[in-house]
Amino acid sequence: MKIDDKISRWAIELQSLAQSGLYYSEGVYDQERYQRIREIAAEMMAERTGFPTDKITHLFCNDTGYQTPKLDTRAAVFKEDKILLVHESDGSWSLPGGWCDLDQSPMENTIKEVKEEAGLDVAVRSVISVQDRAKHNQPSYAYGVVKIFYLCESLGGVFVANIETTETGYFAEHELPGLAEEKCNREQIEMCFQAYRSQNWVTQFD
Repeated sequence: MKIDDKISRWAIELQSLAQSGLYYSEGVYDQERYQRIREIAAEMMAERTGFPTDKITHLFCNDTGYQTPKLDTRAAVFKEDKILLVHESDGSWSLPGGWCDLDQSPMENTIKEVKEEAGLDVAVRSVISVQDRAKHNQPSYAYGVVKIFYLCESLGGVFVANIETTETGYFAEHELPGLAEEKCNREQIEMCFQAYRSQNWVTQFD
C-alpha cells in the first residue's frame, strides 16, 4: 500500500481523528459524523491505492479506541559470525519475528516467534534498537509501527516446517539473500551485525 503522498497522509490523519471520535463521543449524531469521516478516509485511500474500498476498510479502519502504533519484534541470532534468517512463504527472507501478541511482552513475543518460525529456543541478551518503521522501511503502512530488534542467543532446537516459513539459514553480512524489505532491510541487518560485534553497544532509538 503506497501512502507517501500528501492526500494519503491526510486520509490517515482523518481516519485517526474519526477513530478517536467514535471512541470518545457519546452523541448519536456525532457518532454518525465520525463514522462518515472514517468512510471518506477509506474511500480516499482506496482511490489512491487502487485497492477495493472493502479491503481498505478492513486494513485501514478495523481498530477501535485511540489509535496507537502496532508493535513488531525481530530477533538477531548469530552463529560463527553469520545471522539467522527465515525463508518466508512468499520466497523472501527476514529476521524471525512478527506482531506482538496481546498476552506477550515484547521479549516473550520475540522468543515465541523464533520458536515458531525457526524452531529455536533463544535467550534475549539485549535490545539493539527501537525504531519508528516509517523512518526505515518501505513500503509505507497506513498505520504506525514500532520495531524492536533484540540480540538473542540460541539455546538449541530444530527447524519444523510451518505455515509462515519454509526453511532457515545463516548468512554472512556480504552474502544476504533477497530480503522482505518491509520487515527488515539490509541497513537493519547490518546494524544487527554491528551490535553483535560490539563490546559496548548502545541501544539505538528514534
